[in-house]
Amino acid sequence: MSSINTNNSAMNALSTLRSVNQGLNQTQDRISTGLKVSSGKDNAAYFAISETMKGDSGMTKAVNESLTLTKNSVATARLGAEQFSDLATEFRDKVAFAQENKGGLDEIESDLTRLVADMAAIMSQSTFNGDDLVNAGKKGAAGANAVAGTMDAYGAVTAGATPSAAQADRSIITGISRDTAGALQTTTITVSPVDLNAQLETFTLIADSFASRAGATTDVNASGGIDGDEYLGNVLALADTATQNTVDAATSLGQSEKSIERQQEFLTKLSDNLDSGVGAMVDANMEEEAARLQALQVQQQLASQSLSIANQAPQNILSLFR
Repeated sequence: MSSINTNNSAMNALSTLRSVNQGLNQTQDRISTGLKVSSGKDNAAYFAISETMKGDSGMTKAVNESLTLTKNSVATARLGAEQFSDLATEFRDKVAFAQENKGGLDEIESDLTRLVADMAAIMSQSTFNGDDLVNAGKKGAAGANAVAGTMDAYGAVTAGATPSAAQADRSIITGISRDTAGALQTTTITVSPVDLNAQLETFTLIADSFASRAGATTDVNASGGIDGDEYLGNVLALADTATQNTVDAATSLGQSEKSIERQQEFLTKLSDNLDSGVGAMVDANMEEEAARLQALQVQQQLASQSLSIANQAPQNILSLFR
């Protein structure tokens, strides 16, 4: 039946054209933005998950960047501790040399004094951007200024009123994670500052008046031995202990630096993986979209032609009245 009031063919053609235009607009949006899910209306679940993952990726990258500063501080302190350790070893060797070679004690004392000055210079430069991990500030417990001890003529040390002490351990945030409820959690590692100043104090006490004490030939304390020999034996033990402490300090800082490097490597891979996961959910497949665009453009032309033909149907009714 033909009707001049209702054109079913035109309505069907119009519905098809409207659907094709809607698909064409969607495809063009995907091509222009590169996203198949650009808002919650496209896919609410994917959009919510991807936004959370984007946030996690951003926080992971921020943590990674902050670890770079920490790593630089630890690396600077480690380098200083290693150089300090080399000088400490040389210092100990000279003290050992003096045990049986007392003819050049003045020259040895001069060398020891020079080594102590070099150690002090290295320690003061082993900070990064004001971050002191080696106690270059010469602090004791609770941040008070350290007070060095004293040494008697036999190499015995009396501690000062405020002994030098390393800073408290630091808890460094190395990453973020989420529990089963989606709440954020942080992961941490511990970095332990070291106390090179305590070792510097020991070396300074040994170098001070080394020649006169090592060269003493009396037995003032009636120990049955020569005071100079007793002094040399004691300070050699002190120098050896202090040297080993500097080696331990350099080792500890090196281990902390390596831990941070491993964590940064993991964070880089983790952020890349998160970004890849987000892309898999929301990125448009450009090959598919290009093919779909061409198909929809053809469908649009055909639908327009179909609508044009359908709109001509009422005109055909006039032929019935000729």
